Amino acid sequence: MRKQTFYIADYCTIKAGEVRVNDSSVFTANAEETKDLALFLKRIYKEKQLEYPKFFKMDMLSKLAFIGAELLLTPTTSAQPIRDTALFLSNSTSSLDTDLKHSASIAEADACYPSPAVFVYTLANICLAEISIRHRLQGENAFFVSPAYDAALMLNYTNYALMSNRASKVICGWVDYLEGEYQLVLYSVENRGQVPHTIESIKHLF
Repeated sequence: MRKQTFYIADYCTIKAGEVRVNDSSVFTANAEETKDLALFLKRIYKEKQLEYPKFFKMDMLSKLAFIGAELLLTPTTSAQPIRDTALFLSNSTSSLDTDLKHSASIAEADACYPSPAVFVYTLANICLAEISIRHRLQGENAFFVSPAYDAALMLNYTNYALMSNRASKVICGWVDYLEGEYQLVLYSVENRGQVPHTIESIKHLF
């Protein structure tokens, strides 16, 4: 398999109360939203005039990933969703925030059964499913858990998927949420663009 050069075409970050798409700051949290990510994401959902009622039933990890994908996969970027787009995401806490809520619902004395609406999100890769359903993606997907973003692993995994024609585009990155602390970095990789897909370029996004 011959070596090919791939590129980071677009990126989206959500951290410290600011949303950036490529080189532009597109949303900034107000004082109340800085303390409550749910309010911040809800405002973005409304201002972007999204129509996806299931959003309000998602856990926070999925909401964060969903909004990041919405902002990345727009007509203003080159990262248009296509059927064989692959999704490779990672974080450090898996679905721990929802796991804790699920555990608390079991512990409640008056709760005979834990909420199935919470239980369904006790897997981190559910956020991949939410993005795939929304954008009708049928490509490969994987969710990795590591203490920090493993740029080398993700670079190799992404490049192999593209070189072997298992995907013509890859969306990859980091999406983490635990008890109010959050960070999202998503970027699209394909065979054309301006920024080479290298470990240094990936680290620069963080």
